[in-house]
Amino acid sequence: MGTDARGCGSGSSAPRRAFATPIATRPDESPHAQASGRPVPALDTSLTWRDIVGGWLVRWGVGRMRYRVEPGLYRVGQPGRRSPVLVTANYKLSVDVVRSALAGLDVWLLVLDTHGVNVWCAAGKGTFGTAELVRRIQETNLADVVDHRRLILPQLGAVGVAAHEVKPATGFSVGYGPVLARDIPAYLADRMRATPAMRRVPFRWTNRLVLAPMELVGAAKPVLGILLALIALDVIRHGHVSAHAFTGFLPYLGAILVGGVMAPLLLPWLPSRSFALKGACLGLLWAAGWLWLAPTGLLEGASVILITTAIVSFMTLTFTGATTFTTLSGVRLEMRYAVPALMTTAGAGILFAVLAMIN
Repeated sequence: MGTDARGCGSGSSAPRRAFATPIATRPDESPHAQASGRPVPALDTSLTWRDIVGGWLVRWGVGRMRYRVEPGLYRVGQPGRRSPVLVTANYKLSVDVVRSALAGLDVWLLVLDTHGVNVWCAAGKGTFGTAELVRRIQETNLADVVDHRRLILPQLGAVGVAAHEVKPATGFSVGYGPVLARDIPAYLADRMRATPAMRRVPFRWTNRLVLAPMELVGAAKPVLGILLALIALDVIRHGHVSAHAFTGFLPYLGAILVGGVMAPLLLPWLPSRSFALKGACLGLLWAAGWLWLAPTGLLEGASVILITTAIVSFMTLTFTGATTFTTLSGVRLEMRYAVPALMTTAGAGILFAVLAMIN
């Protein structure tokens, strides 16, 4: 239930063994809070400093694939047999967003095993799907915990769940709640009716900027590779490492920052529907600005233009996994044509760099 500002690029659809991240729970021994013969743990709706720091770190890629909670049934407040049942993924950031929005409510929360991937991405990958939902309902004996037969799933998980298959298999019907977890209280108070605003996915500049750290972390290894390559070329050319290797690195470092920060910020205003072309336009602007500030020879200039444009374009292209502007089929189609073109562009830039060194 609810969303978090996390892209789909780093998650894996394959099961991976990892310890679940501890989350504040406490058992409840009351008869109505038994599932599979065990007490249902209660979730605290208040986030601790560890939750806040953990969420900040995971946005920088620290412990990303270990940031998950144990799947199963949880309770918030003192739910009874007629209390609503919400469903979410076991990515801890998703669980934290949901439970913090449920303060003062009495609800059940069914957490699916999505291997630590958020709802939106897991639905696309198939882990937030029909089979896992059916299995989790059966394993928790949810039918013995509540009298009603209605589940409230996050709207962004709809693509992964075939609602018409869930009811015959479990007896539970599927409904879809609001996009954002913060709207859940109003949705429940209005007898599970969502307003048009609750169905819309906001993607303001703040929503896009919060994704920048993960984009930059993902580019760290290629950045290091570029720096090492420039140092190696400098040693071949001069016999030692000179300041030129580091100054020559600046346009590529700038391209990483442009692709990771400026591209998300300017996304709605960059021309073209294609993300690769959006990035290419921005990359060309950056290359032109850099060469205006630091003029160089023809071959080296061509190298800078081609490589920096490829970097910015590729980083913008990978942002498709985090946006609400694309569809899965559209992303696959663009990747099929854009990635080979960008590899060719970068390869040509490297060739020009070698020729510049020889000359």
